Amino acid sequence: MTTRPTLLGYVRADALSCAEELAAATNSLAVFASAEGFTLGTVYTERDAAESAAFHALLDEVKRSDVRAVVVPTLQHLGANGAPVGMQRDLESHQAHVWAVDAR
Repeated sequence: MTTRPTLLGYVRADALSCAEELAAATNSLAVFASAEGFTLGTVYTERDAAESAAFHALLDEVKRSDVRAVVVPTLQHLGANGAPVGMQRDLESHQAHVWAVDAR
């Protein structure tokens, strides 16, 4: 039996309006992972975008593991005010491909 590669998730809670949307966004990451042949690993949920603690924990896991894929509900989850380029670049500089569920 072949082991599926791991895909990490990242969601910004402040980009969503309620707990139900957060649950739906997290579920969409699991559905995406399964459909694309991955196993969903840790989903990092950012509670305070100003501190970016969850993003830094995600980046640390990418640096220290062999995980090379990250999924977000939309690219806007990678940056406040619609500027995801820097965070995406940080992940890609460590050979992590970034997927967005809404881009399929």
